[in-house]
Amino acid sequence: MSTAPAVVVDGLTKRYGDRIAVDGVSFEIERGETFALLGPNGAGKSTTVEMLEGFRTPTSGRARVLGVDPRTGDRAWRSRIGVVLQSSGQAGMLTVREILTHFARVFPRARDVDETIAAVGLGEHARRRVGKLSGGQQRRVDVALGIIGRPEVLFLDEPTTGFDPQARRQFWELIRAVAADGTTILLTTHYLDEAEQLADRAGIIAGGRLLALDSVDRIGGAEARTPIVRWADASGHHEVRTLEPAAVVRALAGEPRELEIVRPSLEDVYLELLAAAPPGDGTEPDRRGARSQVEEVAA
Repeated sequence: MSTAPAVVVDGLTKRYGDRIAVDGVSFEIERGETFALLGPNGAGKSTTVEMLEGFRTPTSGRARVLGVDPRTGDRAWRSRIGVVLQSSGQAGMLTVREILTHFARVFPRARDVDETIAAVGLGEHARRRVGKLSGGQQRRVDVALGIIGRPEVLFLDEPTTGFDPQARRQFWELIRAVAADGTTILLTTHYLDEAEQLADRAGIIAGGRLLALDSVDRIGGAEARTPIVRWADASGHHEVRTLEPAAVVRALAGEPRELEIVRPSLEDVYLELLAAAPPGDGTEPDRRGARSQVEEVAA
């Protein structure tokens, strides 16, 4: 198997008239890596991912997925990627097994249908119509459709939106299993704890520009990750950033009120970066016009 990065993005830009949705974004994703692209609504992440999927054409810059320019990706290339959109528009009248059997015929080296159904935790629902499943179960069908062709790269767009906490954690286990199988994953999500749980590295995008890029536990730099000691006393409220929070606490006189040591999370770093970011256009087109991966493969 090639050791070249699975995804290469170099100066990728997308304009819509005078509006810039993506502004010179660059990053790479190694094979077998789970990479989270994070940002607020309209930041440019969906447009970036759609260009990598081949659903939109860049204005300028370069992109390669599995060594191929997505603009020229043929049916063979599409059979090597998996796409899980926010809303798939599945055929609700078909059963889980029927829809997966139908899609499996599209791919040259598809997974076994029943093994895939079991892998996403839908074994007991294989004969149920997709339209009769719960939202969380339908999302598992989406992932089954995304992995049925044994993709080398899997694009996951907001996979757990609308899930309750228990369903989200069950879904995380499923995604970890897919990653453990060697699949490269590009994840977009608004849940920062989800990115912390699943991703090896992350990029934070806002206004179409990439603000930060690093491993999940280092993104934002050492200063942003420095612990904070907060307390209150007779003179008011205090806050100190320090690499030695225990020493600060020991030096406090008496019994300070509201004492806490905060170690900044990915969410804290993310919000700090967004607050400091210069304003951008931040406008993205509606994603609903993008065709599904299976429609593209079958075309």
